[in-house]
Amino acid sequence: MTRKKSVVLGMSGGVDSSVAALLLKEQGYDVTGVFMKNWNEEDEDGVCTAQEDYLDVVRVANQLNIKYYTVNFEKEYRDRVFSYFLDEYKKGRTPNPDVMCNTEIKFKAFLNFAMAFECDYIAMGHYARTKTENGKTYLLKGIDHNKDQSYFLSRVNQEALSKTLFPIGDLTKDKVREIAETNHLATAHKRDSTGICFIGERDFNKFLDKFLYTKPGDIYSSDGEYLGRHSGLIHYTIGQRKGIGLGGMGNGEPFFVADKDLKNNRLIVAQGVKNEALYKSEALLEDPFFITDVPEFPLKCSGKIRYRAKSENMTIYKEQNELRAVFDNPLKGVTPGQVLVLYDEDICLGSGIIK
Repeated sequence: MTRKKSVVLGMSGGVDSSVAALLLKEQGYDVTGVFMKNWNEEDEDGVCTAQEDYLDVVRVANQLNIKYYTVNFEKEYRDRVFSYFLDEYKKGRTPNPDVMCNTEIKFKAFLNFAMAFECDYIAMGHYARTKTENGKTYLLKGIDHNKDQSYFLSRVNQEALSKTLFPIGDLTKDKVREIAETNHLATAHKRDSTGICFIGERDFNKFLDKFLYTKPGDIYSSDGEYLGRHSGLIHYTIGQRKGIGLGGMGNGEPFFVADKDLKNNRLIVAQGVKNEALYKSEALLEDPFFITDVPEFPLKCSGKIRYRAKSENMTIYKEQNELRAVFDNPLKGVTPGQVLVLYDEDICLGSGIIK
């Protein structure tokens, strides 16, 4: 009798990883579900959402008759993700901790933990796919491009990807919900979590103020005109429209954050969505990372300057240890600290951090 292939699945207590567990079991794998406890703090209503999520993992695991465990990565998360998040905000930048969480926790700390089980694979409920050709593993977008999560996986190396299964990568979100409902999974109607995992749906500015010192300062237009006061530069990000507090001024068009002057503690804004001060024709990328081979430069490809941005055509040039992305068309909201992810059609090539 041949041994079943074993899989350690990261289970979050949501519908996606629940359906991933179901599909893996149906495909004949020996599945073990593991809940990663990365953060321990109550929300504004005094509820520890991690505890609720873990109970949902238990319910689904019992329904499917699979083993389940919980593993505590709180220290690793604070050391590798949360400290990075705070450091970036101190520099006046806007980080993407979800990218770092995948790189450092789910596909490093969790992978190492899972391999101690001597499993054949790990699995995640991400909307992404992989393919292996000529001994190399490539990361592909999920079939559901509206839910595609390859952006967040753009700094995971191919060694980790070669050991990873994405059971729902070939499905749409609607199909995942349908499978959960058909099989009466406990999480079938659970709504998707939103926001950064350690903030959730709490007031973002209040959360930042708990950990970082900030002081009010002046707001200037991109033309050098004094317009008012800001509440602290950490509360604003490039391209932001809401919450600036300048409504009704000037020609009546909305204001957007165009830049931050850290030296003088000034917020620079521009009025009107077509204001040239909001657009950049290029971006310098630090800490470039490629999943498989480093390509030849200049590289013509598409890229996304943030998760919900649409893909834009660009050319990538090599400059010593950095990259320069030159956009075919100027882009609005190019934000230092965010991840610019590069694609060749559906293949995710890698990414760099906007400098």
